[in-house]
Amino acid sequence: MTILNDVIRFGPAGNSDSFYEQGYKSSVDMPKWLHDMGLTAYEYTCTHGVNIGEDTARAIGQEARKWNIALSVHAPYYINLVAKDKDKRARTKRHMMDSLRVARWMGAKRVVFHPGSCSKMDRRTALDIAIDFLKEIIDEAREFIEEGIHLCPETMGKVNQLGTVDEVLEMCLLHESLIPTLDFGHINAMGRGSIRSREDYLNIINRAREVLGEDRARYFHCHFSRIEYSNGGEKRHWTLKDTEYGPEFEPLAEVLVSLDLKPIIICESRGTMAEDAAQLKKIADQKIHLFNAGIL
Repeated sequence: MTILNDVIRFGPAGNSDSFYEQGYKSSVDMPKWLHDMGLTAYEYTCTHGVNIGEDTARAIGQEARKWNIALSVHAPYYINLVAKDKDKRARTKRHMMDSLRVARWMGAKRVVFHPGSCSKMDRRTALDIAIDFLKEIIDEAREFIEEGIHLCPETMGKVNQLGTVDEVLEMCLLHESLIPTLDFGHINAMGRGSIRSREDYLNIINRAREVLGEDRARYFHCHFSRIEYSNGGEKRHWTLKDTEYGPEFEPLAEVLVSLDLKPIIICESRGTMAEDAAQLKKIADQKIHLFNAGIL
């Protein structure tokens, strides 16, 4: 297992509105921009398709290495491991392989993906189909895996989507290279406000430790944002300032520090993802200080 982060790393998913407002146009400029904000991670989003060329991807990677930014790639939303249609399965596989290729060009070590929909069948059947299909993808992706690139299935926020904590952990049992993406905003939305305390976070992380062992649980991938939800789960992302929506980050930071966990935390706030990532880092740094002082 390739481990790059010896500290908790923080960064955004995509580019903040302020990045463009300041006159920047290319994601090649993001690594230095993030470094100047004190951030150390960046998730390049291919969520609406893999549309980046090799030269640009390699340039982003070169800048990321220069400025100590750990890169990940978010694969397209169109991926659906539960698809039965031959053409849809072929497109899903192509989206995955294209995302892995972009990760290789960039030097990114993690490719995050959504597992798919389970609206037309029971969850167990959907999970079995997804696992079988993921086995095929892993076989085809072996050259990328051997280079140290990790596939990272993500916990989802809508009731009709595959991707509860246990479902994602079961997928990760397929191969030791798979790392879970624990999206706590999604988990909270799927559970309609299920994360209320430090213990709730601890239960989720201890479940990952129980299923996957210490290493993968310690270095898990993480998404964090406040998310509005309804009875069907996730509705929309908000910012850290929108305190009417959960979950809260402080108790998660306490768990991370007390257990000496080293995830990459990607903030998915609406429009202010980099600024909010910096705020999350500030909170974590405060908890580290308290822990070292014997107060936490």
